[in-house]
Amino acid sequence: MDYVTVKWLHILSSTFLFGTGIGSAFYMFFATLNKDPRVVYVVIKYVVIADWIFTATTVVAQPMTGFYLLHLMRVPLTSRWVMWSLALYVVAGLCWLPVVWLQLRMRELARSASTSGSPLPALYWSYFRLWIALGIPAFIALIVVFYLMVAKPL
Repeated sequence: MDYVTVKWLHILSSTFLFGTGIGSAFYMFFATLNKDPRVVYVVIKYVVIADWIFTATTVVAQPMTGFYLLHLMRVPLTSRWVMWSLALYVVAGLCWLPVVWLQLRMRELARSASTSGSPLPALYWSYFRLWIALGIPAFIALIVVFYLMVAKPL
């Protein structure tokens, strides 16, 4: 593949990765604050599907296209901006993996509450706080990676 095609795929996949993440977080956050287990269940059900369709695929596409771009541009992996980008990408990924697990558990807790007509249980709210705590560093890490990819300052 030529440089422009690979760069386009890299930018497109980063857009899907970031857009799905921020959109899913927005809807899941506000659905949860609604406190209606039926609403929460439906939203989380689709957030989990979006994570598998968009996030999981782009998590793979990003490093593949990124490493190939570095190769085409003859940029060494030891460049400081590359090393920082990779480290922050790993941080975001290490935050995302438990978030996926949390979302699966939260979905089931919301489904059970919805079915039984009860409120969201205390465990759901504990998971929700942890979900937020993991989402913030992942978001910040990806914002910095975007900056590093564009500016290449180091």
